[in-house]
Amino acid sequence: LAILEPRSNSMKLGVHRAGLAAALQPADRIWVYQPPDLPWSVAETLNGIGDLVVSDDVQTIVASVVAEARSGDDIVIMSNGGFGGIHQLICAALAQV
Repeated sequence: LAILEPRSNSMKLGVHRAGLAAALQPADRIWVYQPPDLPWSVAETLNGIGDLVVSDDVQTIVASVVAEARSGDDIVIMSNGGFGGIHQLICAALAQV
């Protein structure tokens, strides 16, 4: 399960935009945060790849990941920042399941 926050300056500028779909394609399920200051659409860029959820709300992503995660799944969270505390939120929510 792959979770991405396109937070870095190079991501915001779209430097990695062309390769993003190929990089995420191997994941069984993909969640991408659409930050309000990202000048390009994640949904348009990743249209047609696998099982994709795009959201502008961290809590929505957490709830969806927890609902989909199964024992033995690997969860990869990619961000160069705090990502709204998503690491701790997912761990705490999974501990309650």
